Amino acid sequence: MGGGSDSRIPSILKSNLPADVELLVRTYDFDPEVAQAQISSWVEEFKPDLVIGESLGALHALRIENLPKLLVSPSLGAARWLRVFGYLSFIPGITPLLDWLYRPREGHRQKLHFTWRILRKYRLHHNLAVNTNNINIHAFFGKRDHYLKWGVVSIKKYRDLYGDALTMYDGTHFMEEEYVLSLLMPSILFVLQKH
Repeated sequence: MGGGSDSRIPSILKSNLPADVELLVRTYDFDPEVAQAQISSWVEEFKPDLVIGESLGALHALRIENLPKLLVSPSLGAARWLRVFGYLSFIPGITPLLDWLYRPREGHRQKLHFTWRILRKYRLHHNLAVNTNNINIHAFFGKRDHYLKWGVVSIKKYRDLYGDALTMYDGTHFMEEEYVLSLLMPSILFVLQKH
């Protein structure tokens, strides 16, 4: 949410992956219907060997069928909270306040706009994501993820859906560089070797 092609994890990967591994990063719309159409088009055009989804982006990754997936801090519970924000958006002044509170950093980032029209779509988006046939999936969870307290990131929910295909690391929701290099990057290379 609010990430993009110049976000931290993609930047670390771009600087450290071997030259023969092409990393494609795209910024998509905050509206999940528009985003899914964009992502489907890119998957069809570029035919990737692996999909990586971070945080709210994990829901988009999960909707892509027949590709291995690596998920970083998958926010499977985010749809519930975005729906709450959607109801709050009926209160005058709340949408501009949320837009300001969750404004993305400068750069090529996803533009956020917290309106009922957009946020109400996240429930269906979540249901489609978790009910897509997903095989060859692995997730990384930070033990100190502050979203665990609110259920935005739920290890229990992930386990219920996908079993024990996960790794815990001693970090936060925003996977630190040392774990990107020591956990995520080797996993990427392992999946690509098998593929």
